[in-house]
Amino acid sequence: MSEIITRRSLLAGAGAGAGLLLSGCDSVIHNPDVLKYIYKENEAHYFLQRGLSSYASLAPEYRPDQMSPVFRANGSLNPGTPQYSAWVADKFASYRLKIYGMVNKPLELSIAQIRSMPARTQITKHDCVEGWTAVGQWHGPTVGSLLKLANVQSKAKYVVFHCADHYHGAALPYYESLDMFNAFHPQTILAWEMNGSPVSVPHGAPLRLRAERHLGYKQAKYVIGMELVEDFSHIQGGHGGYWQDNVDYDWFAGICSRT
Repeated sequence: MSEIITRRSLLAGAGAGAGLLLSGCDSVIHNPDVLKYIYKENEAHYFLQRGLSSYASLAPEYRPDQMSPVFRANGSLNPGTPQYSAWVADKFASYRLKIYGMVNKPLELSIAQIRSMPARTQITKHDCVEGWTAVGQWHGPTVGSLLKLANVQSKAKYVVFHCADHYHGAALPYYESLDMFNAFHPQTILAWEMNGSPVSVPHGAPLRLRAERHLGYKQAKYVIGMELVEDFSHIQGGHGGYWQDNVDYDWFAGICSRT
């Protein structure tokens, strides 16, 4: 277990650190000393990448013929709670996405409402810290458009994505977070469709976060709530996500952008 965690931590650091050096990613990934430094300097990396990147910088997108024949389902494969099982049984008709916290207009949106909204379709690569990748097509409204509907308050700095699953029986549910800059990025969507069909249960039905400039563990599945906060120190372990709280993963988890 410790070997796996170490490898994951290094890969997470590598992915995050890549944004610091927009060229020469390979030299970073293969240099343990550089990785160690970058991983410990997450906050510095965050501000440096923010200065070097732009809102318009996009993760690469692919053609339909470049999609992976199999897109691995990883992590939780079914929350299995009574509430989630009831949603599955009624095809998510009773499900509601809650948008709350530092907003002027709290919302509870049905899947029918979400599917009726303007949406973005993107074919992108999923980069997992375990070392595998897959290219898939995702479709759903941008997170930014949902936040606009809720009229986010000016002091809100982060969006916390609360999920229905308890990863491998964890006491607390899975969660992740993004800053407002990345929440409003055009490739940050809540996908309700994957590869032309509704997102399956193993892949995170009914809604899965896709934040394409970040590593795989940021792509939260089974999203049930979006909480707007000024900081996330009071939420669960206080580090902004399940893996950050439990395995000291990098919070930002940025990847190289080539376009």
